[in-house]
Amino acid sequence: MRLWAVAFWLLVWQAAAQLVGKELLLVSPVRTVTRLWELAGEDAFWNSVAYTLVRIAEGFVLGMAAGVLLAIPAGRWRSVRDLLAPLMLTVKTVPVASFIVVVLIWFSSKQLSVTIGFLMVLPIVYTNTLEGILARDPLLAEAAKVHRVGALRRGVYIDLPQVLPFFRSGCRVALGLCWKAGVAAEVIGQPKGSIGAALQQAKVYFETRDVFAWTLAVILLSLLFEKLVLGFLSYLEKQLEHL
Repeated sequence: MRLWAVAFWLLVWQAAAQLVGKELLLVSPVRTVTRLWELAGEDAFWNSVAYTLVRIAEGFVLGMAAGVLLAIPAGRWRSVRDLLAPLMLTVKTVPVASFIVVVLIWFSSKQLSVTIGFLMVLPIVYTNTLEGILARDPLLAEAAKVHRVGALRRGVYIDLPQVLPFFRSGCRVALGLCWKAGVAAEVIGQPKGSIGAALQQAKVYFETRDVFAWTLAVILLSLLFEKLVLGFLSYLEKQLEHL
């Protein structure tokens, strides 16, 4: 992301806020950052950040693991792939709001963002990982078979380097969606001590500055989480290239 592009849109935001002239409708970036700084000085802010971060991370990891574990047999057996196809299509097409309502009926709101994050990540990681498995070079697999390469070594040295770029691409898409859906679920379910509950409270009391400040906090957390996950996957790819 280019800094000049970020600066351009910040200037547009600032100009729009000055043009509107009503903080209740549109808060300027300066006022948003100032309010976020004020919130960061409160223990309740960091408790909410920790609450939401842990649960969304948990949902992402569970969805990622399930997607990979389901993609492996689906890539090997066509029958498994056909069996899972309707399930993945359903999870991808059902509105997030419907899932949120159902989860609130079945479970406590405390686990809402975990479950929603899991459901958002699962089909994306599954589809991309499966695509990577099916796109493997058959000649490399045949060469490994001829030279009697063990299943573990073949998976690490041949299959994993080919599938990892697809998996990484899926994670990139799933990360942002996981945060969006997870926080939206919290806004509806309002689990105590979450970012979503803080956003909902700010909306009820017309604290527009708080709404913008919390939104900025979510964006920063999402970007940080994405950098950490994708950075680790990039590091793993580089290590595999040197094997």
